[in-house]
Amino acid sequence: MLIKHVATAEKEKCVGNDDVDRGDVPGWVMITVMTSIVVIGLLAVFGPAVEEAVRSAFANITG
Repeated sequence: MLIKHVATAEKEKCVGNDDVDRGDVPGWVMITVMTSIVVIGLLAVFGPAVEEAVRSAFANITG
């Protein structure tokens, strides 16, 4: 089924049909922006604790 869909999309591209479904790019942009906001928020709250944990881990490794 996927091969048929790909072949149809390629055929329509060659014909010059501009109505080809190209995916939901705005949805992916929204998900990326929302994920970035969540990560920034978590780092704002837990950033110092994460930084201290990483420094402590490196200190234990390097001696």
